[in-house]
Amino acid sequence: MRHPHTRTTRRRMVTALTVLLLAAPGTAPALASDDRPASPALADGLALTPPMGFNNWNSTQCRAEFNESMVKGIADIFVDKGLKDAGYQYVNLDDCWALPDRDADGKLVPDPARFPNGIKAVADYVHAKGLKLGIYTSAGTKTCSNVGFPGALGHEYSDARQFADWGVDYLKYDNCNNQGVDAKSRYTTMRDALRATGRPIVYSICEWGQNKPWEWASDVGHLWRTTGDISDSWGSMLSILKQNLPLAPHAGPGHWNDPDMLEVGNGGMTDTEYRSHFSMWSVMAAPLLIGSDLRTASAETFEILGNKEVIAVDQDPLGKQGSVVSSEGGRWVVAKEMKDGSRTVALFNESGSPQRIATTAAAVGLPAADAYTLRDLWQHRTYNTAGTISATVPAHGTVLVRVTAERKWQQYPPAVELGLEGSLLVQAAAPAALTTTVTDLGRSPARQVSVRLSGPEGWSVRATSPTSAAALPTGRSLRTSWSVTAPQGTPTGSYDLRLKASYRSPSGLRVETVLPFDATVVVPPPSGTSGLGDLPWLSAANGYGPAERNTSNGESAAGDGHPITIGGVVYAKGLGVHAESSVEYYTGGACETVTAQVGVDDEKGANGTVAFEVWADGTKVASTGVLTNAMPAQPLTADVTGARLVRLVVTDGGDGIDSDHADWADAQLSC
Repeated sequence: MRHPHTRTTRRRMVTALTVLLLAAPGTAPALASDDRPASPALADGLALTPPMGFNNWNSTQCRAEFNESMVKGIADIFVDKGLKDAGYQYVNLDDCWALPDRDADGKLVPDPARFPNGIKAVADYVHAKGLKLGIYTSAGTKTCSNVGFPGALGHEYSDARQFADWGVDYLKYDNCNNQGVDAKSRYTTMRDALRATGRPIVYSICEWGQNKPWEWASDVGHLWRTTGDISDSWGSMLSILKQNLPLAPHAGPGHWNDPDMLEVGNGGMTDTEYRSHFSMWSVMAAPLLIGSDLRTASAETFEILGNKEVIAVDQDPLGKQGSVVSSEGGRWVVAKEMKDGSRTVALFNESGSPQRIATTAAAVGLPAADAYTLRDLWQHRTYNTAGTISATVPAHGTVLVRVTAERKWQQYPPAVELGLEGSLLVQAAAPAALTTTVTDLGRSPARQVSVRLSGPEGWSVRATSPTSAAALPTGRSLRTSWSVTAPQGTPTGSYDLRLKASYRSPSGLRVETVLPFDATVVVPPPSGTSGLGDLPWLSAANGYGPAERNTSNGESAAGDGHPITIGGVVYAKGLGVHAESSVEYYTGGACETVTAQVGVDDEKGANGTVAFEVWADGTKVASTGVLTNAMPAQPLTADVTGARLVRLVVTDGGDGIDSDHADWADAQLSC
């Protein structure tokens, strides 16, 4: 979609879906009365596990670097870097591979500058590597590019025949310029055209979830987009995740929910966030289509994309999409039933600070047992647990474990959970109190337990209570108090601390486990009234691009906003954001009020619906109803007296995030 997602005039965002949570732990998500499981899948033996591969759009779009040489290079990298061995198959071309006009016979013409040897030559090269080739067009008169390349509407059988003759193995069929023709009819026609070629071609329906394809497309295509386009930001990924999670009953072998391509490695998120992205796409049995430029990818990107234990979760032949067990306070537990009877459990922390996230073997659907094995799929270690599945999960992080009821649990050491209590906000030169816990979750005891906390060079980290215990039986904890001091003059920002525990299993095996986390050095806000666009924030999550200071949101790049304008009135100061958005400030108990003029920015014309909220120390203290572009700026005042943290939140108004550019105009904090 062109705005607010990856393509510049592209798609409208799908209506936001309410996340359906389980009525009780361990049960399936309740379905609304009109949410019926999908009809039987195509019986052609294709896409029995979610497709895995590469698509160039997120990294190259229509730039000249998208060409034959690049595509062949990706196939080479698949082989050379072990991605083929990890399960990645498809090397897919997106928009801009063709000339803008068909030939005299109505045939598609590959761009001779980009693909001088044609598409078949590329397919032959890819096939020779033991891989498969995908291609793109739209179920409309033109594709989604501004250039307007030819779409397949009215040319379905001819285009499908060309694709088959070229050796294409996968078709992504987009939704732009569809002339208002019924979606089910358009996509079914292409299904029939592909079938008529006699070539097995995986069929990816890309109509952005506008017509609830999960309800009708399982006998039309092999996968269907459930949302608008993803962008390379935490807010975008999180919004799409929440829309896709409730659709678990509709996925299965040969018919998959598709929450769009992977952004892993594109640079807009941290590696912790990318591991969450990859973990959650895998637990949702989503297609894994790499969207980063593998020619310049980092070792960490290859490590994430190549994690075979996580990929095995996505590719499990049972084909179940993970279901939500709980999500209170942004602490998500999502459990996926596996063919061997185990459960993969994602402990996902939506929030901006470390959180303890916990569930039980019973809650995720495992049978009663004396103990269970617990395999950490990122640490690649196996433990035993008495039944508790829990971890302190870093901000925006995910702990992904595979839990099995089996008799051989005794051969593994007990699982030990590291925990934190107390504020991670530190004022320079002022001692901060922190308590750590080491808890034995295993059926067997942890022996000779010791713990150490370390901080940056120059910081004082001092234990004020015991740091060791001879043994911890099941459920018992070692609690240690610490005094942490940052040196005078330490700049504001986040600093790495590490909590490290060491213990021995009953068999004498020595085990070490580490919890990395961030402490944030803060300074109290100045006395008087300050513009929030000028103050440092603790964190900022935004639905499209970064939050902007004293300008509108603009597009996806930092600094591309315009003067904040609501209802024709221009404001010099404030914050420009895009739903879903959250901007948090440290107020240190020293402030009284937040004031702002709030509304939808004029830069999106008549589009956009949002709602504004102010939170103080986790309590909502002010909010608006749903605001539209037709409304003038609304005054908003919030009492934040005594709060240490103030958070400015914008939600999507209940209809998805399309064009939801929101302004905190003239936003001020009085202290």
